[in-house]
Amino acid sequence: MTATRGLEGVVAAQSAICSIVDGVLCYGGINIDELAEHATFEEVVYLLWHGVLPKRDQLTELQKQLGENATVPKEVIDSIRTYPQGVNSMAALRTAVSTLALYDAEAQVMDPEANYRKSIRLMAQTPTIIAAFDRIRKGLEPVAPNPSYSLAKNFLYMLTGNEPSDTAVKAFDVALILHADHEFNASTFAARVTVATLTDIYSGIVSAIGTLKGPLHGGANEAVANMLQEIGSVANVESYIRQKLDNKDKIMGFGHRVYKDGDPRAKWLRQMSEKLTAQIGRPELYQMSEKVEEMVTGEKGLKPNVDFYSASVYISLGLETDLFTPIFAISRMSGWTAHIMEQYTNNRLIRPRADYTGPVNQHYVPIDQR
Repeated sequence: MTATRGLEGVVAAQSAICSIVDGVLCYGGINIDELAEHATFEEVVYLLWHGVLPKRDQLTELQKQLGENATVPKEVIDSIRTYPQGVNSMAALRTAVSTLALYDAEAQVMDPEANYRKSIRLMAQTPTIIAAFDRIRKGLEPVAPNPSYSLAKNFLYMLTGNEPSDTAVKAFDVALILHADHEFNASTFAARVTVATLTDIYSGIVSAIGTLKGPLHGGANEAVANMLQEIGSVANVESYIRQKLDNKDKIMGFGHRVYKDGDPRAKWLRQMSEKLTAQIGRPELYQMSEKVEEMVTGEKGLKPNVDFYSASVYISLGLETDLFTPIFAISRMSGWTAHIMEQYTNNRLIRPRADYTGPVNQHYVPIDQR
């Protein structure tokens, strides 16, 4: 046996959900560029779950189901009120989703129909949980979801209680599409490993959220936002990045293990960043990002990934920095649930081996002789 560090290049299983071939990202065989330009997030959710784009009546039914299931049990909201002040937002989401399972009568029901219904509830209720958490920690009452709104519009509405602009809704909807799935990324793989034991879907999602929490996965865009805040102005970019490069510090938001010629999702967020930062009167956010990209790509050959420009997009939408990773979870919930349902359909326990590197031919020594 030969160990492969980080499982790089290892094909762990077959999947019909998402592909990355020669740097082209597709959901169900459809190029991400086409989906970002033409689709809604709800269409993408249906595509990931069913393998085909929905017909009009199918999309209407999914939208109806998501709207009807967006309300979170009161007990879960009450438990969020007990969280300590300053709690990590991803830890809060992880705990709340785990609590959801306690109030779902079908939590332990494992047939495909029940798992599909739970996927709808998880997809619908995750935005409600995050918005409620943000308001509660600010001393505000949660805003009830509007069942007639799209997922993107509803989340932005529940954060403030004000109807968001069409521009904000469209930008956020595209961001959700771009983050929806990404083959066997760390959190998705964690979810599949978990449910391969035939535990319940909530356990798989909690594993995924815990994995996404790490700065090398979902936390990268939050790190980029903090970096932009530290830089402060375009005039400071060169000295800041120069010091990082000289110290060989990791600059978040660049490079990707799968994409060698650039992340195909990044260009969409780059365009959105330029447009939105100008609209809110903070073009320096885009200009700083552009200058950082110029230096890092020029000197290290690394290109921005999906996290880099999503930071300035989310800042432009007025989102709190520590909500960036939970927002990633809203989007990725569509992919996680798709992969979990696929794993259940053709399950085999995921149990790799280890390349042992410890001592051999050892023997027990009585404690007085050690």
